[in-house]
Order: sequence, then structure tokens, then C-alpha cells
Amino acid sequence: MIDARDLLVPASGARDANRKRMIIEIMVKADRQSRIARRSGLSQASVSTAVQELVDQGVLEHDRGRGRGGLVRLTPVRGVAVGVDISHEHVVVVARRVDQGHDHVTVQQRPDGANHGLSRLLPQIKTMLAEVVEETGQTLDDVVSAGLAVPRMIDPRTGRFATPVLLPWHEDDEPAEDIGRFLGLRVAVDNDANLGAMAEQIYGMDEPAETVVYVKATTGVGVGIMIGDLLYRGHRGMAGEIGHLTIDRDGDVCECGGRGCLDTIVGAAALVAEVRTSHRGSGTTDLPVTLRSVIEKAHARDAVCLRVLRDAGRALGFALAQLCNLVNPRLVVLGGELAGGRDLVLEPCGQELQRYALAGAVDPREGFVLRTSQLGHNTEAQGALILGLRSRQFDEGSPD
Repeated sequence: MIDARDLLVPASGARDANRKRMIIEIMVKADRQSRIARRSGLSQASVSTAVQELVDQGVLEHDRGRGRGGLVRLTPVRGVAVGVDISHEHVVVVARRVDQGHDHVTVQQRPDGANHGLSRLLPQIKTMLAEVVEETGQTLDDVVSAGLAVPRMIDPRTGRFATPVLLPWHEDDEPAEDIGRFLGLRVAVDNDANLGAMAEQIYGMDEPAETVVYVKATTGVGVGIMIGDLLYRGHRGMAGEIGHLTIDRDGDVCECGGRGCLDTIVGAAALVAEVRTSHRGSGTTDLPVTLRSVIEKAHARDAVCLRVLRDAGRALGFALAQLCNLVNPRLVVLGGELAGGRDLVLEPCGQELQRYALAGAVDPREGFVLRTSQLGHNTEAQGALILGLRSRQFDEGSPD
């Protein structure tokens, strides 16, 4: 069986670098040659030639029954890619063999997140990594790439938290380095909403859209923006921080130091507090303490929780309308815990989009789509897995 590491060795020239880039994209997703060319940035002629050579060498398989439209995939290969999503209140770890599709991932989820402290979390993450890799039929020694999603801004120039570093993180936290030392390889890290957008662009649709916006709405609200096959991160990794848009100039002070930020209106703590405040003095004891319980009560037709979720959808729609006027996405995907509200959130969100955005920017007749994530709770971890694989194009060494 071929070892994936042999396919990911440092390139000795432009031809080898291009071939390696193509192989990495096939590890990300078996696909048609035209899509592999688009994702890798190579010409279709270059991809076609390389595919034929690698088929002859027994590295790739090509479903020739559909001609150029047939899928190109790896032959059986020894190698595993992993992705880790550390959210505020949960951790998701995914792993899959690089010769298998994204729907063949093994998954571990635990309710402890960054809010419980990184030092407490790391041993659990290491155990989860060992377990998900074992479920693939391979071992930790076979892991060839790893990516990490975190709910904070990451400076693309350094791969570290951008300042100001907001709680629960601290400036000396190095989760990617800690996990990398355990795995024996460098771990690529990025913002969770960015990686959610990447996963939706590649795995969440049959035909890729030119511009995709992914909204991660849980503890706070962040947005990932894919333009073509590139993430738009901004100069210091702060693009898409929609949760810190000022919506109410006289509103509550946000943890970022601003006032009236979207996070103070539709963040999990704000929504739970709104429900609990409405019952103040009523003597009711069965009150929600998490966003998930607010959503469950709303689906059970609790009047207060219904109102709170619908108002959150409206506030989110108003903020997204401004974003749609700026970047004109074809697809807006709602992910994170708030997506569990489904139509209770999507309908008022869509109504405010129609009300405040340019009509042509959010017209369903012109192809605009607003929907919830099709990848569920694994979206950000799947994006982290993609990031880890793609980082192998440039990052060859082991952690210091």
C-alpha cells in the first residue's frame, strides 16, 4: 500500500509542486478533473496530463465511464487526516483516511470546550484523537495532516491569536503547538467561521458557488467568507467579525470594548438572559440555562423562547444585509447552535435581508440562497481537516 507521506514529500521543482498540489486537492475531495483544476489553480491540461501519469503509476483511479466528468480518486493509501474544532462549549474531532470521501469521517464530540480551560481540555483532545484515528483502521503514526478551528481571530501572518486576545483565550495559549507536539507534525489553525465557510464551499454543495458566507452563531457570531476557492481573511485575520458590528449605539458593552455589538444581542448568553429576565418574579424554576434549551423550548412552542429566537433572526438578518451589500454572496449558510432554530430563525432572518439589503443582492430568482448548514455540528472540524491537508503544500517539518 502506498504511504501518503511519499506523496507529500517536499517538491523539488515547479512540476513536482504542481503535482503535489493536485494530489492534496484529491485528498481533500475526489472530484472531476475540471473541479480539481479549479481548486488547485492549475490548468485543465496540466491536471489531465498528471492524472494520466499517476493512473499509470497506480497512484490514482479515474472513473473513465464518464469521460472527463468521471471522478478522480486515490488508490488505497496509508494515511489519515484529522481536524479539531475547539468551540467555547464543545470539542469535535474528525478523522478520515485520505483515500476516502468526506462522508467517511469518524467523529468524537464532547461537551467541554475552551470555557473550561485549555490545560484541562488538552488531555481529552489527545484521547479523542487517538480514538477517532483508531476507528479509521490506522494509527496515530499514520496521521499526515492536522488542522484546528478556534472561535477567535487568527493572524494569517503568524498563525497566532490576533490582538486583542479575548477570553477564554490568553496570549500565551498555543493550542495548535500543543496538539502538534502530540501528533508529531505542525497543526494549521484558523478561525472556526472561516473553516466553516471552506467546508461548505467544498463539501456542502454539488456545484461550488463563487462567493459563500458561513455564519457561525453560538456563543458569539462570526462570519467566514469564501471568494472563489480562497478564504478572505483580511490583513490581520479580522475579516468577518460581524459579531462586533455596532447594532445599538446605546446598547450593552461588549467584551471587545465596544457597545451594542451584535454579539450582545444574539449571542448565546444574551438570548438566555432575555428569556430568564422575562420570567423574573414569576416563581418559575424550569428556565433555560443554555441556548440549546432555549431552542428546544421554542420548538415546543414556548411563547417567550419563540419570540426571543425570532427577534434574534431579525437582528442577524439586519446585520447580514449590510454584509450582502458589501460582498454580494450567492450563498449564506447559518451554522452553529443558533442554526438549530431552523425556520424559527431563518424566516425572520430572510425577511430582514429582503427588507434591508439591495433587492438584487438577495433575490432568490437570481440564485441567492439562505439556508442552514448541511454538515451539521461537524462543519468547522471538517474545514479544519481541509486546512490541515492544504497546509502540507507549504509546511513540511515537525513542530519545534
